[in-house]
Amino acid sequence: MTTEVRVPQLPESVADATLVTWHKKPGDVVRRDENLADLETDKVVLEVPAPVSGTLGALSVPAGSVVTSGVLLTVIEAGAADDAAAAATPAVAVAAAGAVRPETVKIAPAARRLMDEQHIDPSSIAGSGREGRISKQDVVRAQSGTPTPAVSATAPTAAPAAAAVAAAAVRSGRVEQRVPMTRLRARIASRLVEAQATQALLTTFNEVDMQALNAARGRYKEAFEKSHGVRLGFMSFFIKAAVEALKKFPAVNAYVDGKDIVYHDFYDLSVAVSTER
Repeated sequence: MTTEVRVPQLPESVADATLVTWHKKPGDVVRRDENLADLETDKVVLEVPAPVSGTLGALSVPAGSVVTSGVLLTVIEAGAADDAAAAATPAVAVAAAGAVRPETVKIAPAARRLMDEQHIDPSSIAGSGREGRISKQDVVRAQSGTPTPAVSATAPTAAPAAAAVAAAAVRSGRVEQRVPMTRLRARIASRLVEAQATQALLTTFNEVDMQALNAARGRYKEAFEKSHGVRLGFMSFFIKAAVEALKKFPAVNAYVDGKDIVYHDFYDLSVAVSTER
């Protein structure tokens, strides 16, 4: 049976995406939910999981192409994966006694790209994320030689030395390296410049008693993290306070358009966040 793999539904307000890289090639045996490719939009990097187990067919879209929702990427021929799994069972059992096999390690898209650029073996890095997922920070720590609790004592140390030599070469000369920006980084740069040119920049300092807020966060943070998988920080409270302030002072939630002032009865807030990218 043949199963089609198509571009998933893209996030709201995102028209298209760039297929950054394929992690599998035609003829490879893939497992269900295994990441096949990375799609990069102006906002996020999306993974394309395999809907079924089987053998990967021809790639309909090459890396670097711009795609939209529903575009056919490849097909998977079901059945061959089960035979391959049965044949590989002894090898898997042997590997389980030692280190985790690289193909079973979950790797974040940003971390995978960095490892590909630096030619780093995934098996030499211990992931600190959920279920051993390797993040970009794990790769950076491995390059700098910073120890982590899960790092193997036999992990190679050549990568930090190679990085130091490369950095010294750059400092000693006038070396330039032109690297195309990703869509995500290009959009961030554009938005930052646009904000500086069009928004009124104001910095003010006010002392606020946060004791009650901190107590509320302490009561609900564990339940919040169990329910949503993320920690309850202060930013959500700050956003709530900002919305209440905009309701109280509608002139702040307005802009000048020619000779008119345009007021809003809705409240859109943009928040700069720190991510792996």
